[in-house]
Amino acid sequence: MLLYLTEYLIQFDSSFRVFQYLTFRAILGALTALMISFMVGPVMIRKLTRNKIGQSVREEGPQSHYEKAGTPTMGGALILVAIAVSTLLWANLQNRYVWVVFFVTMSHGVIGFIDDYRKVALGNSDGLSARSKYFWQSVVALSAAIYLFQSAEVAAETQFIVPFFKDVMLDMGWLYVLLTYFVIVGSSNAVNLTDGLDGLAIMPTVMIAAALAIFAYLSGHVDFANYLAIPYLPLSGELIVFCAALVGAGLGFLWFNAYPAMVFMGDVGALALGAALGIMAVLVRQEIVLMIMGGVFVVETVSVIIQVVSYKMRGKRVFLMAPIHHHYELKGWPEPRIIVRFWIITVILVLIGLATLKLR
Repeated sequence: MLLYLTEYLIQFDSSFRVFQYLTFRAILGALTALMISFMVGPVMIRKLTRNKIGQSVREEGPQSHYEKAGTPTMGGALILVAIAVSTLLWANLQNRYVWVVFFVTMSHGVIGFIDDYRKVALGNSDGLSARSKYFWQSVVALSAAIYLFQSAEVAAETQFIVPFFKDVMLDMGWLYVLLTYFVIVGSSNAVNLTDGLDGLAIMPTVMIAAALAIFAYLSGHVDFANYLAIPYLPLSGELIVFCAALVGAGLGFLWFNAYPAMVFMGDVGALALGAALGIMAVLVRQEIVLMIMGGVFVVETVSVIIQVVSYKMRGKRVFLMAPIHHHYELKGWPEPRIIVRFWIITVILVLIGLATLKLR
């Protein structure tokens, strides 16, 4: 919105031209989201506490989590508000990529909100059934995938890019829709599974979003894209504003979510942020790189799959508890140690992901 205002003001003062630069608007987007989080966070936490919108703890979960019962949840709404306001203020709203990532993120936020609300406000421990949740995630993901496929203007928008190989760009046809669907839904659920310890999910999300912002900016600049042998995607540059807003909102939320957490993200945040990472990776054609950088999310998801399959087929568990962060809890690791070590692993994986820009 403010972009259009500054375009008008340029005719009176050329200094307003600085708002045309993507990097400047990205910085403003991050700072705006951060400030909104700082200002709204305490108010939201007090309101959630007053209305007894607190976390319930499973009896079969680690005993160390019992003391967390009653901690305000649904704090992910704070992240979404900060992202939404910041994006609408500083992004170019004529860019269809911005609206696609906005739609996917906020729609998953609504799905998560309904699930959380049923659990903590209505006292329905089951929340939104797994089948219903997956159905609506699928509707959103498929809608976005079909729209992107049909509206693609350049071939690179729907090609499959293999990192480390500059000449491997495969035309997928309608398989693009299937890939996009799995990336969005898979990423959304992977982040949701990881969100089990204070700050465990939000910091890796912030780091990956920052890395995707770099991919978006470079892919949207023809000279950088040609130099690095990555696909040139004319619309992707504007995604840096959304990514920056996510980074700012995520850091603002971490202020309150750091151990010991004052508020939890809930499904409203976890499902939305995971979907946001998925759709951004799709838009910059870096699905494999997302899997590399999001290795913590991948391992958490795989640990659940292994645990379920092993128990059903062999009647035995591979891990003491899944997802795998609970396994380390039961082995006696203090919660902060698990969190920080998973953060460190993510830093390493993000750097490997960024290295693919040059190793081609």
